[in-house]
Amino acid sequence: MDLNFLISMLDATLRLSTPLLLACLAGLYSERAGVFDIGLEGKMLMAAFAAAATAAVTGSAWAGLFVGMSVSVLTALLQGAAAISLKGNQLIAGVAINMLAAGLTTFLGQQWFRQGGRTPPVSGDARFSSIQLPFAAELRNVPVVGEIYSVIISGHSILVYVAFLMVPLTAWILFRTRFGLRLRAVGENPKAVDTAGISVRRLRYQAVLITGLLCGMAGAYFSIAQGAGFGNNMTAGKGFIALAALIFAKWRPVAAMFTCLLFGFLDALQIRLQSTPLPVLSDVPVQLIQALPYILTVVLLAGFIGKAVGPKAGGVPYTKER
Repeated sequence: MDLNFLISMLDATLRLSTPLLLACLAGLYSERAGVFDIGLEGKMLMAAFAAAATAAVTGSAWAGLFVGMSVSVLTALLQGAAAISLKGNQLIAGVAINMLAAGLTTFLGQQWFRQGGRTPPVSGDARFSSIQLPFAAELRNVPVVGEIYSVIISGHSILVYVAFLMVPLTAWILFRTRFGLRLRAVGENPKAVDTAGISVRRLRYQAVLITGLLCGMAGAYFSIAQGAGFGNNMTAGKGFIALAALIFAKWRPVAAMFTCLLFGFLDALQIRLQSTPLPVLSDVPVQLIQALPYILTVVLLAGFIGKAVGPKAGGVPYTKER
């Protein structure tokens, strides 16, 4: 395999797996706390629209990120109120968030910008540009090592680096801190946590809050880092793929990262095959190539995941005994 092709594929893999990873880690927090979240897609979509709209109006990517994360947090709290305080069905609450996001973003986009539900394109300071790490330009011509550093490691937006730094941070929070211990406990045995005098509701809301923040980053990445504005349904099911990656990784941060990288690689591969198809795939419909990441999702969950047991109290509203 050509080295330049491999390096460009790995570079694209990192960029395409970033929103998956952020959404997957977002779901990890809420589901470890016992709140099953299929509303990742909706929160990302709301954040993507809010970030792009704000960036287009203000000309600031940081303002877009802040508003996108804020809208995602508010959406997560709405879902949390339905699932935690009102003790509603968590799956239905997630479906409602997804439907609300799909309709509301298109409606507001049409009402505000009159561009068919899209926002105006963003550029310059309204987008997160790539960051060149020290000595990347000087090392570019060094065989292998220099190319890996200057192309694969360097040259990404700040949200890419934040996403991958969140993996060890999440592992440390969940498995090395008191908060993480309590968070995992409330997803396994909320009654025991409540008996110890710790508020189950507060812990679950804290997990939902973190989920909103990370989904906000993922959504903003779609519209003002990877993309240059918001388009209808631009998340394209990535929230569901992130949820599948979370289940396949069995709710573990490092395994989730590698699973998201696998999905990102397949996404990069299908994009590359559409532009430069292999001779053996010349007669394959382009729609089938586009479906590769989604086919893998079904195959992995259906036959290769093994036994994946989620948190024992997941999906079950907790009622405090009196």
